[in-house]
Amino acid sequence: MPLNAAGTGYGTVAGPGLSASVGGSESALLLIPEAFQQWQPLTKEALEVAAGGPRWRKARRYLVLLFWLTWLAMLASASAIIVMSPRPVKTQLKWWQKSLFYQLQPDLLTEERADGSGGVNALCKQLPYLRSLGIGTLILEAPPLNPNATGKGFGTLPQIQHLLSESHKADLKVVLDVCELDLFGPQDVAGNADKTSNLSATHALRFWLEQGAAGFAICDTDAAYSETTLLEWKGVLKEFSSEENKRIVVVKQTKDVLPPLKPFSQGNVTLVDVVMRSILPSSQHILSAKEVAVSIETHLQTRDEDIWPSWTVGGKASLNLKKLLLVLVMTLPGTPVVRYGEDVDQAQNASLEVGSSDGDTNKSPDTHTDKEKRPLASALFSTLSHSRAREEALLFGSFTFLPFNSSTDNSASSSNSTLPPILAFLRSWGCVHFLILLNVGPEPRALDPAWAPSLSKAGVFVANTGKVRLGSTTLDTLELRPHEAVVIKLFEAGSYSQSSSIVRSFPPT
Repeated sequence: MPLNAAGTGYGTVAGPGLSASVGGSESALLLIPEAFQQWQPLTKEALEVAAGGPRWRKARRYLVLLFWLTWLAMLASASAIIVMSPRPVKTQLKWWQKSLFYQLQPDLLTEERADGSGGVNALCKQLPYLRSLGIGTLILEAPPLNPNATGKGFGTLPQIQHLLSESHKADLKVVLDVCELDLFGPQDVAGNADKTSNLSATHALRFWLEQGAAGFAICDTDAAYSETTLLEWKGVLKEFSSEENKRIVVVKQTKDVLPPLKPFSQGNVTLVDVVMRSILPSSQHILSAKEVAVSIETHLQTRDEDIWPSWTVGGKASLNLKKLLLVLVMTLPGTPVVRYGEDVDQAQNASLEVGSSDGDTNKSPDTHTDKEKRPLASALFSTLSHSRAREEALLFGSFTFLPFNSSTDNSASSSNSTLPPILAFLRSWGCVHFLILLNVGPEPRALDPAWAPSLSKAGVFVANTGKVRLGSTTLDTLELRPHEAVVIKLFEAGSYSQSSSIVRSFPPT
């Protein structure tokens, strides 16, 4: 049938508003415009009227309140994370814990010495210089406990009084070392100390405390090292102590194990403020590098945390190891103690000479070379002293002994297994880490790449013995020279400004 046949067919269905013709079906409107008139957008005036209604005002208040509550919650969470995060608590140190002790021999106060120098006046002239190096306390050996006593081994009463007065002007404290002195006088048949002599010793303590003495040092072998005597001494010291200027008792440990006192275990009573220990054992001969390494490693692995330590070299060591031992003493936790003339040399004053750690003078055969090394030795001491004073990690930071494996260069002999190992430890405070490396042996030693993988590989030199090292370094490429000690401040690679991080190993002269 044709599509355009007459009658009812496709496209010819009539509907409301539609024509039954073919033309009408194609031209008819399929959508009604009147249906969209109710969905037109609001005008500006109508929108202002609608927004000012109570429903919209209430919704806006809720949204603003929700925003500020969310912001405050985020701020409170961030603050809580910061407060609850573990962080180191700064230790409030006493004056003797922050100080650097300098031990003086008794013959320094006599007017006549073998080298033609010395005397109390010459020593007093050196006090400002010693203070500039960071020294805070002088230890005077074998002073006369009896105010009326005089002798060849120590200075007279006016000399010591003059030294105390001048030390106070230079902001230096003085501790009197009465170790091995006869404090109690003769004893009776039963071996008990004479009470009259004990009272005399107490009166002598009062006299020197009135003169300005900061404390007293005794040995663990003295009769004064007892609970009864130290309790009596503590009562006397307390009378002359203040909150900022407490008088102290120092014990020089001469035995392998310090004899305990009962108050040590009580916690609330401390009869001894400082225990002075020697790194090297006493010996009639100069210790070998292997013996020095064993002694150092023993002390690094067996540290007593209950009593505040003070470290001195003590025994005899070769000239090659003197600076290494100085770096060790100055970087260990505790109070360093150096002896007169031990790498503390004022270049323009010949009265301060480089001496051995036990007080003897071991001069190099080449005197001219020895004099040339003195300014460097003094600069090394000054660098270590000032670094310890300003760096919390070196002053009271945590201590971590690092087990070490080392590799040597091709020039090393096949007997490397008998050489002293490299010794290393870490001083840390928060995110600051100082690495101390000690090569006690006579051969150059390179670090094993697999050693201490958790440590940062990059760092900057702070101090070192031997030839001066400057600027930044990496542990992977570092090689320690024979008998060298190095202090490195570690940092994360890429987080340190190379242009501003160059730290001189020695301060400029």
